[in-house]
Amino acid sequence: MVSAARELAARGARVVVQIVQRRGVSAGGVQKMDLPYSSRTLLSYGKVHEVAQACDQANADAVIFVASLTERQQRTLTGMLDRPAVSLSSILAAN
Repeated sequence: MVSAARELAARGARVVVQIVQRRGVSAGGVQKMDLPYSSRTLLSYGKVHEVAQACDQANADAVIFVASLTERQQRTLTGMLDRPAVSLSSILAAN
């Protein structure tokens, strides 16, 4: 995430919040370790809500994911977060 923040800063972005989804930390999370991530959002519903709140508080213009997003994930997350959701790889490929 540090190198991703550096890459974004080099392109004029200001990173205001960094969030990591951790699986296997809680007892419930350990039970879910073998389950795949949500194909719809790449995140759990609770994590999407946490990201949306953090973005609202920081007045973020966009959400950048270090993981690659499918077009469907990008559309879904953009709608759920009320701001563009973009993968870092697509930003790097554009330059």
